[in-house]
Amino acid sequence: MNMILTQRLPANTSEKVSFILALTAEDRVRSRHHFESDNQSFSLQLPRGTVLYHHDVLKAESGELVQIIAKPEPVITVTAKTPLDLLRAAYHVGNRHVPLEVTETYLRLSPDPVLQAMLEQLGLQMTEEILPFHPETGAYRHSHAHS
Repeated sequence: MNMILTQRLPANTSEKVSFILALTAEDRVRSRHHFESDNQSFSLQLPRGTVLYHHDVLKAESGELVQIIAKPEPVITVTAKTPLDLLRAAYHVGNRHVPLEVTETYLRLSPDPVLQAMLEQLGLQMTEEILPFHPETGAYRHSHAHS
């Protein structure tokens, strides 16, 4: 059965979800795509430019509710000895226009040997991990509060 997901519900909906769909960061920026998960298929038919976030709930044409979760994926977590070093790293990675998760204490990005070598030259510490990835969506995308 193919479930066609056409509507994002308001945050903090109390309705019961029927399915959970784990998506990577790249998958969560697709507004029109087909996914297979646990013997169930899902087709996103959302407004163009829709960005999905961890815990978003989507409604299918048939009425079922599907919760989106951020699927753990390979990432590099970057830390620095000082806040200024972390800011410099964010600047240099940002100039490469790659998806980047930014927090006060770390940066997170998809594995990239060229960027990893650059960050190593800047004296940053890197850890390869498999975690949910929540990159910034960009200043010009539709805003959506997320946690």
